Amino acid sequence: MKVFVTGAAGQLGHDVLNELAARGHEGIGSDIKEAYSGVCDGTAAEKMPYIPLDITDADAVRRVLENVWPDVVVHCAAWTAVDLAEEEEKQETVRAVNAEGTRNIAALCRDLGAKMVYISTDYVFNGEGQEPWQPDCKDYSPLNVYGRTKLEGELAVSEILDKYFIVRIAWVFGKSGKNFIRTMLNVGKNHDRLTVVNDQIGTPTYTYDLARLLVDMIETEKYGYYHATNEGGYISWYDFSVEIFRQAAEMGHPEYDAGHLTVVPVTTEEYGISKAARPFNSRLDRSKLAENGFEPLPDWKDALSRYLKEIEL
Repeated sequence: MKVFVTGAAGQLGHDVLNELAARGHEGIGSDIKEAYSGVCDGTAAEKMPYIPLDITDADAVRRVLENVWPDVVVHCAAWTAVDLAEEEEKQETVRAVNAEGTRNIAALCRDLGAKMVYISTDYVFNGEGQEPWQPDCKDYSPLNVYGRTKLEGELAVSEILDKYFIVRIAWVFGKSGKNFIRTMLNVGKNHDRLTVVNDQIGTPTYTYDLARLLVDMIETEKYGYYHATNEGGYISWYDFSVEIFRQAAEMGHPEYDAGHLTVVPVTTEEYGISKAARPFNSRLDRSKLAENGFEPLPDWKDALSRYLKEIEL
């Protein structure tokens, strides 16, 4: 298959391109910058064909996609800076990228007969309660600008297309870019005490594992809504940080062990700081994956272990 991947410089786009290459598919990366600007690690993602594209420019989207004529578009490009999205002067841009940009991509997928994968988020829900959100739940009530614009993108895809996969993820980490794990490791080096929220509950998603699943999906016609995070019990950000430091210490970094670093659980209210309201319940029910014959992602602790080795901690 010929697969066009937006957001090629990001964590997920990088891993999707590598997975496509590993399976012999023709991958073409795209992002806003004139040249590939993702992590330069010598993998296929760095070397594959690349086309700069502003997805908010409908004419440019048409010109590029009609020239490429892909079988599938995996749409990873998005505005993901959640707090920054709340700033009034940024909101028009956030909506242009997450909603209108997605609409532009979906319209061309329709015209070209291509499948589309849209990467969405648990933030389309209100984060209330303790029950995991079901993939086909339509009880949308996003709490912030990021969530609202990602929902607008979802609705555009489902309205325009029949051949789509809307895949909601949460707590993402990967090799190419910033993420919670890198932040914790960097902060933990220079502090002996950290506070981390313990009342926001979910599960992490390793982009390397997710990329495998997404390519599994596009090799089928099992369209619809899915939730995809790593397996394992639902945890808090506090639980996640404790495990990050435990594994890092086990790998030979004593600066992260309990003798050198104390991690203190606090509520979201106690922590403060955040401009954007965050959902307390980010639990995503992933059972539809196995029900439709897809292999679930590995346990998040296993994913964390492999990631720490990958970044050569």
